[in-house]
Amino acid sequence: MTPASPTTPPDPDPRPAAGPGPGLEGEQSAPTAAPGETDVRAAFARAAFDVTPGPLPLEAVRRAGRARRRRRTTALSALSVLAVATAVVAVVALTPVRPSPSPSAPVAVPPTTVPTTAPVARASDPPPPESTPIRIVASGERVNAGKGWRIWLTGEGKHWLGPDGYENVRSVSDGNIDLSAPGISHQSEGGAKGAFHSGLYYGTRTAGRVELRNAEGRGIVATLLELPGKPGWGVWYAQTGPGEGEVSPALYDRAGKLLAELPLAPAGVGP
Repeated sequence: MTPASPTTPPDPDPRPAAGPGPGLEGEQSAPTAAPGETDVRAAFARAAFDVTPGPLPLEAVRRAGRARRRRRTTALSALSVLAVATAVVAVVALTPVRPSPSPSAPVAVPPTTVPTTAPVARASDPPPPESTPIRIVASGERVNAGKGWRIWLTGEGKHWLGPDGYENVRSVSDGNIDLSAPGISHQSEGGAKGAFHSGLYYGTRTAGRVELRNAEGRGIVATLLELPGKPGWGVWYAQTGPGEGEVSPALYDRAGKLLAELPLAPAGVGP
């Protein structure tokens, strides 16, 4: 509530201004008011009593306080968000980023290393000796076998003639050989200068070679003769030097397989 203002101002102080008078030693007297000062005071007092104060603006004060609190809260929130964002950026900047492989891109896989050992070197088997070409001769055609020896074939069998003019024959039709199974025969003649060896081979149409071997295993390949039409038998011959010793003939097919052989025998002996 507004206090009621007095209708009449109070009278000025009726007391007369105190002048200098006797007092205690050292005591100062109150200052004397200047002329007209009392009227000025009285005028200000009357003006003050005429002023009626307005109501206190409490709601405006409250609104201003709430606004200030909101601004403070908003500023603090912004600062917090900025601090969090700065920390996240720092973490992201410090963390290396590795690109993940594309699903469609092939993933490189290190090759599996399989331990291997070097193959053991071994001597390869020697290839089989080449087959001896078979010479086809006419019946009764005489072939020079060297060193004065002659040899020919007829339907009867093998014929040969030595340097001394003595003729021999080995029949294939007297029943002494079996033409149904592979076999070989051997006849030899000679002396200090060497020996002439010959014989029959039979029981096969795939004869490859005839080899004459001595006791040390050294071999001499013989020459082969046949009549036309592959009759199933043929003639072989070879010569050895002086001091050759015992020899043994062996028959092989074209693939190098041993078909028949005879034991070692000295020169001049044989079936």
